Amino acid sequence: MNQLLDVNLGDSQKKRLFNVVITAIILLAIFLGIKAINAVKEYSYIGSGVYPTNTITVSGTGEVFAIPDIGSFSFSVYEEGQTVKDAQDKASKKMNSILDALKGMGIEEKDIKTTDYNSGPKYEWRNSVCPKPLDGVGEVYCPPGKSVLIGYEVGQTISVKVRKTDEAGTALTKVGELGATNISSLSFVVDDDEVVKAEAREKAIINAKAKAKVLSKSLDIKLVRIISFNDSNDYPVYYGADAMEVKGMGSVSSAPTVAPRIPVGENRVVSNVSITYEVK
Repeated sequence: MNQLLDVNLGDSQKKRLFNVVITAIILLAIFLGIKAINAVKEYSYIGSGVYPTNTITVSGTGEVFAIPDIGSFSFSVYEEGQTVKDAQDKASKKMNSILDALKGMGIEEKDIKTTDYNSGPKYEWRNSVCPKPLDGVGEVYCPPGKSVLIGYEVGQTISVKVRKTDEAGTALTKVGELGATNISSLSFVVDDDEVVKAEAREKAIINAKAKAKVLSKSLDIKLVRIISFNDSNDYPVYYGADAMEVKGMGSVSSAPTVAPRIPVGENRVVSNVSITYEVK
């Protein structure tokens, strides 16, 4: 073979072939080297995502007391008519008078929101009159009852935020005097409640970490790192006379209505967290 190459290839061609072979060997060596390095890296990661077996979990509680800055309630207006337009006109007239009164108290339009609006037919079930037998005896066919369209109903529900909390009772009384129905209880809340929740959560985390340090000292263990965290939902707890159920309102009374004084009180927001540590 060498003799054949010597015969058929010149010196320049031999040199070119030699360079090609050397280049191929170098590229192969580089490729194998990269594969080996990747294999080593992959091996070093094996087991790194395994959940530690030595752990402790501690819980923490944080609470914040905040004075509510908003009074919140909702009400509805329902009207009936022979046509949808009739019902809408009646409902709109009553609702507009209520909204004008609320705005006249300084409640801004952004704090008055429609949460539901519906309209539809209203039916009444009527039983059929059974005819009497002609001879006074025997049985006759009695036709079944049926639903009869008697008109249309339009309803609108509004939620209201009263930022001047000392006027919340007056606003509630006013909507009742003007014919609103389904008036909800009055609740006092913190407008930017996420800030209060974050503060309660931070206190809960500090409380949990303090417990973990005490526990590690008592058990003679070392806290390595936090491997999981859980934050439960935060629910405000109401104190004082901060809610009122309004009943018997919805029709205009001839006697003047005295607006109730409703103390705002304060809200207690509680956060519960749990932290799991790897220990050794």
